Amino acid sequence: MVMDINEIREYLPHRYPFLLVDRVTELTLGETIVAYKNVSINEPFFNGHFPHHPIMPGVLVVEALAQACGILGFKTVNKLPADGYVYYLVGSDNVRFKRPVMPGDKLELRAEVERAKRGIWKFKCRATVEGELACEADIICAERKIA
Repeated sequence: MVMDINEIREYLPHRYPFLLVDRVTELTLGETIVAYKNVSINEPFFNGHFPHHPIMPGVLVVEALAQACGILGFKTVNKLPADGYVYYLVGSDNVRFKRPVMPGDKLELRAEVERAKRGIWKFKCRATVEGELACEADIICAERKIA
């Protein structure tokens, strides 16, 4: 299953400059997702982080992973933000950064469901660049109905 940016926008409420998933290349409902973000020098955060040595902030790498998790959760339970649902990032454990992510990198985002119970999901996540580990984290998301 492949999702382009138009379908991703149906499953994530995020918009520029915070939509951090460009494409989904693999998705197995209730199990795994593989997606990516093309990192460009045009990203607004590079103006200040850091102007002479641009590096994608680690918290945004974690956010990109969480967005991939949200897509997997939404697709698995067959719900949409348009239906009044949102996935909140409610926790991250064992976060480790192994290499910087820089302009020109294709950041691959992988998440695997460890467990899901009553709208709380735990995922094992890895972000890589050309097969090299950039970040790993356990991410917890909560599905919520919003008014």
